[in-house]
Amino acid sequence: MYRLAAIFPVLAFCFVLHHCLAFQQIRATTSQCNNLHNNRRCVFPHSAALPHNSNAPLPEGEHDTYLDSVSISSDSKDEQSSLSSRRDMLRRSLIGSTLIATTSMQNLNNNRANALDRGSTLGKMPFLMSSEDEKEVKGMPVPSKKLGGLSNKIRAVSKVMDELQRDLMQERWDLVEEYPNQLRSYVPVFTAYTDSAFPTDIPTDKGLRVALRYEVGRFFASLERFRQATNRKAIDEAYIAYSDMSLHFDRYLRVGGLYTFYDDNVTLEPYYAGNENSLVYADPKKDPALVRDLIVLIQGPEKGKTGIVIGLYMDGSDACAVKLDRTKGIREIRVVPRSWAAKRLGEQDPDDVFLLPRSG
Repeated sequence: MYRLAAIFPVLAFCFVLHHCLAFQQIRATTSQCNNLHNNRRCVFPHSAALPHNSNAPLPEGEHDTYLDSVSISSDSKDEQSSLSSRRDMLRRSLIGSTLIATTSMQNLNNNRANALDRGSTLGKMPFLMSSEDEKEVKGMPVPSKKLGGLSNKIRAVSKVMDELQRDLMQERWDLVEEYPNQLRSYVPVFTAYTDSAFPTDIPTDKGLRVALRYEVGRFFASLERFRQATNRKAIDEAYIAYSDMSLHFDRYLRVGGLYTFYDDNVTLEPYYAGNENSLVYADPKKDPALVRDLIVLIQGPEKGKTGIVIGLYMDGSDACAVKLDRTKGIREIRVVPRSWAAKRLGEQDPDDVFLLPRSG
């Protein structure tokens, strides 16, 4: 709207300039006609009607008449030339102003179109980018910038999940039972971010809100299963519920444009072609990885990445949930076949969640 308001004075100036040009042209034409009417002198000498030698002198009676005629003709031509020059200059100004106004309108329309496209698609993912007050992250969704710190509050859940992983793997049930209520307190934050990050009615924003609400619903459904498992102190069920919570929260961060980076590598397998010995691991068939084991992915598009097993699915899928090592503050969650996750051999640093200090 502000840009439209800025263009209106330009259009008004063009309109006034056009009318001024027309008025000046009429006035100049009228003045020229009056001058010719008042002088009433013949533009052509009488001898001009007869064939004669151009080098021959004019008759004496026609000499003065001819000079006056040439003078009038020259003045008229000078006036016409001056008028034409002014008219051309004004016309050029008018055309230039019109082009400026047209270009401004086209830029405004392009900007409006880009604003719609920017919040738009998940593949080349035109709507993907960064969150508020950050540099653009290529490939990530573009949430609204008027979020009032909601992005940081959502990311703060990552730390809570890390602390929960630490206490759960150490089976500190007295501490674990406090986490469901703590995470429940974030419901208004999730709701506010979902509605504020993609607030428009364009189809992509609507689709993103649906996707975010789905992930939030699955996250809190898994949280309820986690609560029930911890009440029974069923460690395997708690691990699975925690894995599902982590997976849906990770998807929420990704769809919501809250990732701090975007990895556009399709697969890492070609980097290890002919260099398999660079990965040192136990045979996953003879010594499969269990929860809490540090692993390296030995197959799949993320071959070579390291992490920790956080859950084993007992639904017959023979899959496990892996929490990858931290990258730019983010720990991605992957569900992979157990044959892809091999235990790392040799001395390893502990997972970084075990290095977190306990609050209080």
